[in-house]
Amino acid sequence: MRHTPANGPSQRQLRVGEELRHALAAILLRGELHDPDLAGVPITVSEVRPSPDMKHATVFVTTLNGDKMDIVLPALRRAAPFLRGQVAKAVRLRHTPQLSFQADTSFDYAQKINTLLHQDVIARDLTDDKDPDDADDANGA
Repeated sequence: MRHTPANGPSQRQLRVGEELRHALAAILLRGELHDPDLAGVPITVSEVRPSPDMKHATVFVTTLNGDKMDIVLPALRRAAPFLRGQVAKAVRLRHTPQLSFQADTSFDYAQKINTLLHQDVIARDLTDDKDPDDADDANGA
């Protein structure tokens, strides 16, 4: 059975994406980029999604607390050809995909959900001592 985008990524896409993620994270950790906009900014590569044909890959990145993303993303996009060359040396693929950088907003979304769950109204509902069986007894069931 062939995997289509509706079925989700193929095993090969997942494996290659993870290899690309590790390679990019190592390159960024070593500080091989000499762009002043990236100097001293810790960058996390949270996910890499290769296209089904492996010609393109979307790289999801974030910084600590999401700070400076408006500066970091353009710098990474400028550095994409260099990073692609470094990835080609680190990962054995027939063709190294073009890299497209996007901000990873999943951390922001998780924080928003966490904040909502800790609101007083929600916390009260979660810790309410009412027993669901008591409601049946009060209704004469």
